[in-house]
Amino acid sequence: MATTLLTAQVNGTPQALPQDPRRTLLDWLRDDLGLTGTKKGCDHGQCGACTVLVEGRRINSCLSLAALHEGDAIETIEGIGTPDALAPLQRAFVAHDGFQCGYCTPGQICSAKALMAELAEGWPSAASVDVSARPMPTPDELRERMSGNLCRCGAYSNIIAALEEVIAAENPV
Repeated sequence: MATTLLTAQVNGTPQALPQDPRRTLLDWLRDDLGLTGTKKGCDHGQCGACTVLVEGRRINSCLSLAALHEGDAIETIEGIGTPDALAPLQRAFVAHDGFQCGYCTPGQICSAKALMAELAEGWPSAASVDVSARPMPTPDELRERMSGNLCRCGAYSNIIAALEEVIAAENPV
């Protein structure tokens, strides 16, 4: 019996999805595709270390089955920048010491990239003072939007400083 290969775009490259429908997106990315920047932290969707972007939206890849992403555009930390060509978010994380051990950093940066798109699109959050107004990137707003990503080293204030720098650079007053 012939089987049809299902594919997804991972960092712009078509990839065959796993044949096992029980394989998580996280395990497929790490083990099958060798994209080890995405980290397995809790494996229960509680820490955010496995955050990736699917169709521009952040998800915990440990909670999603790879087979559900047929035709989707998936972006991991490897697709955001390279050591020789860091993305602005990555440069800001380095400049503000927004990482310490670095384990959570790929998920933090993926989440931050989605956060910036959410702000640009005017999505409110639980910290938005007026949900009908354009959200302001206040420290409280940024903390709320990053609350799904834990940092065991406690680099939260540095992460917020990095976000504020990139947001200010993209939206000069």
